[in-house]
Amino acid sequence: MNDPAPRSDPSPRYTPTIKYVLMLGALAALPAITTDIYLPSLPTVATDLGASTAAAQMTMSGMLLGGAVGQLVIGPFSDRYGRRLPLLIGISLHVITSLLCSIAPSIETLIALRVVQGFFNAAAAVVAIAVIRDRFTGSEAARLLSRLMLVIGVAPLFAPTLGQAIAGQWQWRAVFYALALIGLVLVAIVWRFMPETLPVDRRRVAGPRGALTGYLGLLRDRHFLALAVLPGLGMAVIMSYVVGSPFVLQTEYGMSEGQFAVIFALNGVALVLSAQLNAYLVRKVAPIRILRVAMILQLIFAVILLVVILTGVGGVVGVVAALWLVLGMQGMIPANATVLALGRYGHMAGTAAALIGAMQSGIAGVVSPFVGLLGGTAVAMATVIIAAIAIGVTILAVATPAYRRGGWLEA
Repeated sequence: MNDPAPRSDPSPRYTPTIKYVLMLGALAALPAITTDIYLPSLPTVATDLGASTAAAQMTMSGMLLGGAVGQLVIGPFSDRYGRRLPLLIGISLHVITSLLCSIAPSIETLIALRVVQGFFNAAAAVVAIAVIRDRFTGSEAARLLSRLMLVIGVAPLFAPTLGQAIAGQWQWRAVFYALALIGLVLVAIVWRFMPETLPVDRRRVAGPRGALTGYLGLLRDRHFLALAVLPGLGMAVIMSYVVGSPFVLQTEYGMSEGQFAVIFALNGVALVLSAQLNAYLVRKVAPIRILRVAMILQLIFAVILLVVILTGVGGVVGVVAALWLVLGMQGMIPANATVLALGRYGHMAGTAAALIGAMQSGIAGVVSPFVGLLGGTAVAMATVIIAAIAIGVTILAVATPAYRRGGWLEA
């Protein structure tokens, strides 16, 4: 049986400084920022470019699909050439693509450019995770990943408000100028402060064939695959909320853009608080125990969300409260699942992190459009969320011993 529990690693131990956590968090947050700062503009983009709701939502989903492919390419590249080079190249091309998005003449062009944008800014996310695995393992890595959520959580707290302000003053195209500027700042930070964490003697010299062999090996590891798919299903939950909420809360429940931005920020607080709770809990409780309980609770809260929507109990307040609980559980799932999945693959952290990230973006990119395809209503959003969580619980229960007596008790 392939035991996903972290094993000892010969690499030296490091103590992460606040500056280090902030830097990695900013890098890991780039795809989220690219999504959230643009989010309030979705209805305007649909109107301005003469597109349907589903087509406008594809500018979000397309970025996720591009990110999935990008991570599969960039992960092995970072295992072979180190972490800094692919990071600098990826963010630089993110800047160029952002500028091209700002002049997109049609929804089809914008969707295509968002796919490319997701491909390039995937470098920031996959390298940030690989850097953590280069230096940390086990509960220590889980704590650091949870701390990163404090930084990543700033995106939903402030990005929609910033995006709304920018679009309100200069129209939605100016949002992409802001994304280009953010990319330039990150390039400068990486150039000045980001150390190379993968020494030459630890790099994989294999080319594309070696990368393919690595991916096939990971895909044959049933327990790795089961754990690696959970962050993707979790991202599908978040993105189903993200792409559906502007239409559900503003159109269906009559919220203003300002009210929506406040609610979006409050839900970002839920993610941050649960991630920090997870960082505390992993000092005392095995990550697998936290994971299996959090997923069951999230499923229960999602069912409550659908019941509230169908019955109208509590009105918009009830919907927002149930959403807060569902999203709050999410902060306890990706970090623990990722650490458990990466535990045995420190020698190919970039490749393993890339596959996790690709599934995270790809699954979310495939699942989230169903909100629009099913009508873009509150019921559609809740149904897709429930389906994603239920699939995750089923995979964890069937493909791993997580819910069996004595299974991975101290993993």
